[in-house]
Amino acid sequence: MNAQAVVDLLRQTMLTAFWVGLPLLMIGFIVGIFMSLVQIVTSMQDSAFATVPRLIAFLFGLLLLLPWMLMKMVVYTTALFGDLSRYAR
Repeated sequence: MNAQAVVDLLRQTMLTAFWVGLPLLMIGFIVGIFMSLVQIVTSMQDSAFATVPRLIAFLFGLLLLLPWMLMKMVVYTTALFGDLSRYAR
């Protein structure tokens, strides 16, 4: 396996991980910004006040996006195993 094949494999792995994780990270970012604004407006500085809604949003996002995330991972894994002979040389 040459250096270019390793670079391509790592690039594809990193891109797949990025695209699979991005929706949940965006949900956490948006809910975190919203909860920070609510804390600023209400002057309530309780850490549980910001953490619990973010965890609930992550849970609902995960339940909603899990089929799509699994499909992306299955497509990547199938392509990787289907082309395994290229990496075994």
